[in-house]
Amino acid sequence: MLMSSGGQRAATLIYGPSGFRVVKSGDFVTCAVTGEAIPLEELRYWSVEKQEPYASAQIATRRILGEA
Repeated sequence: MLMSSGGQRAATLIYGPSGFRVVKSGDFVTCAVTGEAIPLEELRYWSVEKQEPYASAQIATRRILGEA
């Protein structure tokens, strides 16, 4: 589900322990592991330490455990 066309713009976020702050407005962020576009309203998983988003809990867990 690549959202880079049709007027969709990538957002820039700062990830915190209980939420994120939008630095540059946009419609989605890109999963740090899969490259999948994640609409901001669906973003649930990220790493505060690495400052990167993940498309699912499984992908986040793999990344944190060093498997991705």
